[in-house]
Amino acid sequence: MRALTYHGAHSVKVDTVPDPVIEDPEDIILQVTATAICGSDLHLYRGKIPRTEHGDIFGHEFMGIVVEAGSAVTSVQKGDRVVVPFVIACGTCFFCNHDLFAACETTNTGRGAIVNKKIVPPGAALFGFSHLYGGIPGGQAEYVRVPKANTGPFKVPSTLADEKVLFLSDILPTAWQAVTNAGIGQGSSVAIYGAGPVGLLAAACAKMLGAEKIFMVDHHAYRLAYAERTYGVIPINFDEDDDPAETILEQTPGNRGVDGVIDAVGFEAKGSTTETILTNLKLEGSSGKALRQCIAAVRRGGVVSVPGVYAGPIHGFLFGDAFDKGLTFRMGQTHVQKYLPELLGYIEQGKLAPEAIITHRLSLEQAAEGYKIFDKKEEDCRKVILTPGTPDVVIPEPVTGGGVLA
Repeated sequence: MRALTYHGAHSVKVDTVPDPVIEDPEDIILQVTATAICGSDLHLYRGKIPRTEHGDIFGHEFMGIVVEAGSAVTSVQKGDRVVVPFVIACGTCFFCNHDLFAACETTNTGRGAIVNKKIVPPGAALFGFSHLYGGIPGGQAEYVRVPKANTGPFKVPSTLADEKVLFLSDILPTAWQAVTNAGIGQGSSVAIYGAGPVGLLAAACAKMLGAEKIFMVDHHAYRLAYAERTYGVIPINFDEDDDPAETILEQTPGNRGVDGVIDAVGFEAKGSTTETILTNLKLEGSSGKALRQCIAAVRRGGVVSVPGVYAGPIHGFLFGDAFDKGLTFRMGQTHVQKYLPELLGYIEQGKLAPEAIITHRLSLEQAAEGYKIFDKKEEDCRKVILTPGTPDVVIPEPVTGGGVLA
């Protein structure tokens, strides 16, 4: 089969690799009909995630048709059309029984990104996301093996095109968890740092839930313009305003700050010169600039919600400020399986249209070019969809208008 594989930092290509096979009775083999390049994939592409190895198959946002099922698989069968959560969970361990699927303690034989070796076991394995997270081949391929298929694959109706439901695999549940973790509801105010795919869909979710005021901070004018036009955000360009938090405070009653703030940037935020030096010396694992901004922008008693990926120690984490303001931090990988039925309902009702953020539709064979365009923010790229071979369902024309239809 054909698959997108890693060949070093900023070097990926589509190769012919062995077809996946059933390795466990709970496995299925999926023929991929649509997959996407995620912002998290760029961390791998840039060589920022340890234990990413030559030949690894990327991709954790994908869906398709079941073409083979193991003897113990009962939840899906051959011919079913499913979306696959990026988190691989067993469904039966302590954490899965508490709907904390991303904390599943059975699927990852590595140790995740945890530096403290005393913290065991690691969280769940992830598709296509280095050997820190299980080394499971991803879905930017014609076929993929899906372990624990009684817990992950989620059947979707044939009436909805792939693009409408594909993002149930990751970025829509991630945005939803970020917004609900921040406690956003009717009349709330929220600041979202990062106008990438997760940040944009967080704005969509916040708007649907009735947020009164949504601030969005980013370096790219075209992404901010889209967010303002589509979701009614108040845009702040980090390249033109060196202290967005101060600007946000000035636009809230009593200069007290927003009710909740979402860090959809993570460890690759543009940091200070000091942070750059510390990172190059391996003394720091992540830039803390976005997180410091979040702590400053949120009101006392507010919530800092972090869907952005972090790894290792952070310079200048303002814990004293967080303590003084009585902040709550909520973060981590997304418990995707928990949210799928509710989010599918919003899509079916027309309340969410996540496919609106798509700008580029390419074949799998064009995946390397897709990575380059997405990484360099060329052609006003917001989101890239890849189609292996001929799609089994009709892909609609590019959506015009918003990501929320309410």
